[in-house]
Amino acid sequence: MSIDRAARREISREYFSAERLAEHHFRSFNSFLTRGMQRVVDEKETIDTDIGDKEGEEPVFVELGDVRVVTPRVREADGSEELLYPQEARLRNITYSAPVFMEMAIVKGEEGDERVVDSTETKIGRMPIMVGSEKCNIAGFSDEELVEIGEDPADPGGYFIVNGSERVLMTSEDLAPNKILAEYDTKYGDEIQVAKTFSQRRGYRALVLCERTRDGLLEVSFPSVSGSVNFVTLVRALGLESDEEIVHKVSNDPEIVKYMLENLEEADVQTEEEAIETLGQRVASGQGKNYQLKRANYVIDRYLLPHLHEEGVDEEDVRINKAHYLCRMAEACFELALGRRDSDDKDHYANKRLKVSGDLMKDLFRTALNKLARDVKYQLERANMRNRNLSVNTVVRSDVLTERLEHPIATGNWVGGRSGVSQLVDRTDYMGVLSHLRRLRSPLSRSQPHFEARDLHATQWGRICPSETPEGPNCGLVKNFAQAMELSQNVADEQSLKRELASMGVEGIPGLERADRTPADD
Repeated sequence: MSIDRAARREISREYFSAERLAEHHFRSFNSFLTRGMQRVVDEKETIDTDIGDKEGEEPVFVELGDVRVVTPRVREADGSEELLYPQEARLRNITYSAPVFMEMAIVKGEEGDERVVDSTETKIGRMPIMVGSEKCNIAGFSDEELVEIGEDPADPGGYFIVNGSERVLMTSEDLAPNKILAEYDTKYGDEIQVAKTFSQRRGYRALVLCERTRDGLLEVSFPSVSGSVNFVTLVRALGLESDEEIVHKVSNDPEIVKYMLENLEEADVQTEEEAIETLGQRVASGQGKNYQLKRANYVIDRYLLPHLHEEGVDEEDVRINKAHYLCRMAEACFELALGRRDSDDKDHYANKRLKVSGDLMKDLFRTALNKLARDVKYQLERANMRNRNLSVNTVVRSDVLTERLEHPIATGNWVGGRSGVSQLVDRTDYMGVLSHLRRLRSPLSRSQPHFEARDLHATQWGRICPSETPEGPNCGLVKNFAQAMELSQNVADEQSLKRELASMGVEGIPGLERADRTPADD
């Protein structure tokens, strides 16, 4: 379908009049403020203490409730609190941030005999606020009102102001988490097939590898276990015991079954108990048998494919799901060896995800909340030791969270050892600002060639600008969004997606509660 020039101009004018140039930053940050922060707090749920370890002492813990952010304010020298506008923050070299409040309750007593000692909503710190977001004080202002307070009506927003400096969070490219990618191991040529997945849950990211060695045997490696574990040993430890069950969960294809039978012949263990014992000897060698078993169970529950953990799902069911997932990874290795599938392309945009401002702030807030929790625990234990009354307001020091949120944005040194995540906004000209807000960066090292990663890829069409990239070491690693690119975010929540799959006849979906099911599901 051809569109004439006038229509194209009209569509373009309509698109850019909707102030969409930094829209992806706003949507992501607003989503973080409305839902992301509360999810991080709900993950934490309680702050446990060591009070109660002594005989005759009642245990104490802190329950975390709702969290909310107000609009940016500044405390003046006389103690009064006024609304803060971005231009004032720039001129006074202060941070454009808003107070964060959280409901906290100190609970004392054993389970079943608990009583609340003190419960209140307290200020836990200050959160830098994105200029133009829904919590910004200038959101919804007309052009005349913006001019009156010293703001540029054409300014796109989408950045933070920390200590008077304008900082933009760089959109980061990353490989898609919780997705199986099959490829050849480049260290050994085409002889070794590897299926890998970056299993991600609550900010924790674990690389799980399933590789087919030169002997045709499958081995799995995952965090906290040195070296690799035999595939059959691991799936038996997870609850798939019989040979027939293991083979059919991998594939019913005769050639793949032949490969699996080779693996089963070489297996050292035949039962679930033997498999866990073998794993225990690997993860806690030299320790007592009871400790080895406990450690082996802890490792496979905590570090192996953490994204398959579901709230309210039986630990036994979770383990079976993990075994089935490993069987899918094994099948991918065999299909690659038989030439049934091509090696997955890491540069294909279907295999990538973009971390925008809200995702980056969520990582930061999770780390900051953990730091605050450790400080609250220390203050509670100290107050208890000195026989003082335990109160929420005296054990929460708000500067702990504030420092952890402001410092990374001010320096660009993010959690996880990443640097250059936050950068000074390029104010050379208006186009420079727009370009900077729509820039994305790859986590790959600038000192390595990475020729394929730097090349234009066909899947970048309509998403990434083919010409706007710097010269020199950053060439192809720092890119910019295409002119009319739309970034999709939070397309569907997990439960609605599971319900949709169930209505299409997909069986055995984990975590689909009876309460969530519709008549169509049954």
